[in-house]
Amino acid sequence: MATTDRQATTLALAHALSAAERGLAVIPLSRTKLPALRSPHRDAPRPAEASAASGSPEPTPNPPCHGECGRFGHGVYDAATDPARIRELFAAAPWATGYGIACGLPPHHLIGVDLDTKSGTDSSAALRELALRHLFTIPPTVVVLTPSGGRHLWLSGPPDVVVPNSAGRLAPGIDIRGAGGYLVGPGSRTDQGVYATAPGTAGLAPAACPPALLRLLLPPPRASHHPTPASTGDHGQGLVQFVLAAHEGQRNTRLFWAACRAYEDGIGPALVDPLVEAALNTGLSEREARATIASAARMTGHRP
Repeated sequence: MATTDRQATTLALAHALSAAERGLAVIPLSRTKLPALRSPHRDAPRPAEASAASGSPEPTPNPPCHGECGRFGHGVYDAATDPARIRELFAAAPWATGYGIACGLPPHHLIGVDLDTKSGTDSSAALRELALRHLFTIPPTVVVLTPSGGRHLWLSGPPDVVVPNSAGRLAPGIDIRGAGGYLVGPGSRTDQGVYATAPGTAGLAPAACPPALLRLLLPPPRASHHPTPASTGDHGQGLVQFVLAAHEGQRNTRLFWAACRAYEDGIGPALVDPLVEAALNTGLSEREARATIASAARMTGHRP
């Protein structure tokens, strides 16, 4: 390996270990910004192929491995904060020149707002327009400058909400890195250049995501035919319906979204019990439901 590549790998490991000290889980990345370690299952037969080989008429279940096999190569599921584990990951990928920071994990529950420049649109202006339209401001936070001239804004989400990844859904040129995604860490060297922290932001912690922006990042409400309490008003009934329509895996997220809307619209206290009842109907416990609603109250500046 060339001396410059060895130096890049050494620097990437040092930056990754520094990020881990701040509670950020990391993985090694190649110069292409992809995980440096390939999947150990890349040559495994797909379900249809496996069922054909076994002579079975039904596809053989083959859920994706997220590291349960104990080997490296599962992308963001390899992410670690333990220095020994991180050193093992980089030792297995000596060609790595960067590192990725996993989003959605404790303690920061990182959300990345990627303001891209390659689409030919002014993504920064689009974010300002969204902020004006939905009445939020981006607080001082970590900003990472990309080699192409873009920016990554680091925000912290609540622990009981899953923010999905998206590309261009908010506006052209604005991508969101949420649960299951990762951000290229500052100090990483890629084929395009080096990622660097914007001046004055390196010492900041990821700022809390503004509630109005967080609502935009969550899945939009869908129509529901569930019965709702009649005493909460039309808007309150709609929020309760939104919670009642939740499937497993989205119950906390929908409840949090609805509670934020309720508190911001001045009906939060009156809607607590109907929202709890709706959450119980979806399978959440009362303790989980009330904790999620209390989190929404705090995020919107209200007392639970």
